[in-house]
Order: sequence, then C-alpha cells, then structure tokens
Amino acid sequence: MGKTYINIGSEIHNELLRQGHSVLWLSQQLGCNRTNIYNIFSRESISTDLLIKISIALKKDFFALYSALLDITDQDPATAG
Repeated sequence: MGKTYINIGSEIHNELLRQGHSVLWLSQQLGCNRTNIYNIFSRESISTDLLIKISIALKKDFFALYSALLDITDQDPATAG
C-alpha cells in the first residue's frame, strides 16, 4: 500500500518555496496577514474553501494529492466493503 497521509501545510510550504514566492506574496494573494500563512504551514488539514484559494494562487491542484490516495476499483458497490 502507498502513502496514506498528507500534511497539507507542509505541501503548501514546499510548493511556495519551489516556486520562489515569499510568505508575504502568498498573504497578499489570499488577503490575509503573514501570521495566517505560517499558521497554514503548521496545519495537517485545511478547509476546501481555503485550499482552492491557495491552489489558484499557486496554480497547483493540491486536491490531486488527495485524489492520488484513493484506491478506486471497478468493484460492484453491493459487494464492496
């Protein structure tokens, strides 16, 4: 079995660094202060509303990280589980 856990705050922080943007830049994109951005980096989970705003700002689909964890098969729903 593959990875089953995502620390979304860490993923966002790593992507921000990879793109060469500053915390100030992201705070301006989201319309909040820098303290809020550092708080996001420490989170293990995040609201979908905030995640979509961050995804748009960084032009990265962070939802794909979660989708990749799903093990979707062609099982009959009546027999699954």
